Amino acid sequence: MTTTAFNDGWSVRDKTSIFESLQGAAETTPVTLPHDALIHRDRSAAPGRTSHTGYFPSATVEYTKTIDIPENYRDKRVTLEMQGVHRDAMVYVNEVFAAQRPFGYSTFFVPLDAFLHYGGPNTIRVEARAHEDSRWYTGVGIHRDTLLHVTELVHITPTGVQITTPDIDSRRAVVEIVTTVQNESTGTAQRTISTVLRDPEGHVVATDTAPLTLRAGSTSVARQRLYVTTPQLWDVDSPSLYTAATTLADTGTSVEERETTFGIRTLQLDPVDGLRINGTTVKLRGACLHHDNGILGAATIGRAEERRVQLLKDAGFNSIRSSHNPLSQAMLDACDRHGMLVMDETFDMWTIGKSAFDYSLSFPEWWERDVEALVAKDFNHPSVIFYSIGNEIPETGNPLGSDWGRKIAEKIRSLDETRFITNSINGFVAAITDVARMMAAQREGEAPAGVNAAGDFMGAINASDMVTEKTAESFAAVDVAGINYGETRYVADRDTFPNRIIVGTETFPRNIDVNWRLVEENSHVIGDFTWTGWDYLGEVGIGRIQYLAEGEMPAFAAPYPWLAAWCGDLDITGFRRPMSYYRETVFGLRHEPYIAVRPPQHHDAQAFPSPWAWSEAVAGWTWDVPTGSPTTVEVYSDADEIELLLNGDSIGRAPTGRDHSYRTTFEVPYAPGQLTAVALTAGEEVSRASLRTAAGSARLQVLADRDHLVDDTSDLSFVTIEFRDADGTLITGADRAVRVEVSGAAVLQGLGSARPDPTEKYDADTHTTFQGRLLAIVRPTGVGPVSVQVTADGVEAATLSLDVAAAGAEPAHETVLDPAIGR
Repeated sequence: MTTTAFNDGWSVRDKTSIFESLQGAAETTPVTLPHDALIHRDRSAAPGRTSHTGYFPSATVEYTKTIDIPENYRDKRVTLEMQGVHRDAMVYVNEVFAAQRPFGYSTFFVPLDAFLHYGGPNTIRVEARAHEDSRWYTGVGIHRDTLLHVTELVHITPTGVQITTPDIDSRRAVVEIVTTVQNESTGTAQRTISTVLRDPEGHVVATDTAPLTLRAGSTSVARQRLYVTTPQLWDVDSPSLYTAATTLADTGTSVEERETTFGIRTLQLDPVDGLRINGTTVKLRGACLHHDNGILGAATIGRAEERRVQLLKDAGFNSIRSSHNPLSQAMLDACDRHGMLVMDETFDMWTIGKSAFDYSLSFPEWWERDVEALVAKDFNHPSVIFYSIGNEIPETGNPLGSDWGRKIAEKIRSLDETRFITNSINGFVAAITDVARMMAAQREGEAPAGVNAAGDFMGAINASDMVTEKTAESFAAVDVAGINYGETRYVADRDTFPNRIIVGTETFPRNIDVNWRLVEENSHVIGDFTWTGWDYLGEVGIGRIQYLAEGEMPAFAAPYPWLAAWCGDLDITGFRRPMSYYRETVFGLRHEPYIAVRPPQHHDAQAFPSPWAWSEAVAGWTWDVPTGSPTTVEVYSDADEIELLLNGDSIGRAPTGRDHSYRTTFEVPYAPGQLTAVALTAGEEVSRASLRTAAGSARLQVLADRDHLVDDTSDLSFVTIEFRDADGTLITGADRAVRVEVSGAAVLQGLGSARPDPTEKYDADTHTTFQGRLLAIVRPTGVGPVSVQVTADGVEAATLSLDVAAAGAEPAHETVLDPAIGR
């Protein structure tokens, strides 16, 4: 068997009808997959453009690739693996229909044999479309990896190696490998399956060989039990990974080889000890995570996925919930390597749609196949501990509708009994028809005053007897009750449902101090997942603060040119916002105070924060306001109290720590210089932190997260560009245009900032900084040196050198501290 990356050599163009094509086809553009064909299109507030998807247009595109198929492939099987095409993919081979997949996040396999022209060129064409089919930005196109598999007629099926560890103790672990083999020849076949297990250091720890006889046209399995002594267990702090090398042999000659990575770990769950991994209780410090990669759009490039996992873990998270669709294989691989727990979610809708043309139109026919694809993708990944069967599904409040939940849950259990199942239920949505009637009856009486009161109203509805009754059947179908915005239920449910285990599958970010105390103090509550860990495109401005005139009402969505939701702990480029440091403090992982300053320009304005908003505070003390301007300073700390100093003079002291929500504020007359927070416990200083006013001329600081790359379609270098003064202080208030030129064996894949309301696109070589920062993403195109030159008016240019080695050379990657960490 050969498996090759199939990401190179594609072209893309807008799809036209067969009749329009008579007047000339649309212009094609060469692309490398994964690719998003929507992110670089013009946005506007024109009719048909919605805030949900970031004011992008609808699009229908087609990708084309031509490959030569040798004559000797007639006696083999050729299969195309597509790990995600959004949306409603149609695959044609030599202009003959070969496959369809409506769901944009499922891996699917396309047998090519019946359509191939052997000994010559063959054209593969893939159509994709996006049109009012989501509540957030989806992108459009082949946004995940593609692979080409060539096997013998007797072969292991595409997802045919599944590994479990059913029995583990300190002395040994039982590793069970089930290998599924298919015989597509016309005669009986006798083969052997050999498996070699290697530990994380590469040492052989167990082997086994089993014979297998298959009748013509049949499929069978070889089941092997191997024993690993003194196993190294996988967990979040030590993600030890083993490999299983599987060989299919014909009379002693290898005809197919597979290598599968897996982990050895136990999972236990009960209301007394909560979630246990390898016998130790683990509380889930969770981040909800949308699928887009910020300025890359929906393109799921491997290194971008890994970077997100690394930065989220460095920020204090130990788990992610895919929201609201299955994670990519690239991200699951990264979670395995870095010890990030995963709740992988199926769908955002079942039979009741949330957008005009969403997956609900395909769900009744396709749900079972998409669930099978989810489980097959996740099965060997130790990071995956939960399947979530839906997000805020209206049917969960209806007895007949909840039957869909039982069907999905039981389907998953039939495929994988080793993991737990939840359903991310929002009682407000489950009872939304009744809620609508209540609000209509109340009219303007007690109905919530705009989006800013929605959080409290949602909590009250979630805690009601009505929701308790409506959701009981849906919660009974799963192992853990996933509750969105319903922390008001946690304590009451402990008594009402003593066997119920709860996880906060979606919570308001600013409530983490209260929510985390509930998690810590209630064994049946196993974790909290904030909305969101990483900012995302679409649902624009749901986390913003609005400054309104008297009589104006806050709106849920922001107007064009807003693009980002602006509710993530980390922004779309991966930089940590002040909320992230606050959460880290609440989690007990940070003991140094953190200072953030609200923009003094808005000091006297009436602010309307949404339930998903933090504050507009910035970790900077450089403001273009007159000296003496009133300024609000926030300080986060787990110490008893904070003393704030301005240029050495005390502004005052205020209590912090757990009993004071780990935060305090000071009113400070602005003056350039140094602002210092001194953390005190029992009257003694335990730590301090400072902000300084930037002074003098700006300088460019350019840093790459990695300067040694591999010539591979999954590799990237993330280059952070900042304006700093001579002392290294970030200049947050003097944004300007920056130009980036990449030459050599790479291209500029994207250039942009975290600005939530940009008017610039991410495919140009010039972009304006936001709060002093910009991110450039460099993608290898070959082997050799790469030069990244950065210029801006009024400052000295900066040049960065990278190098790209051949794939398989595995150079020693020098990891430079990512500027997104620790600021």
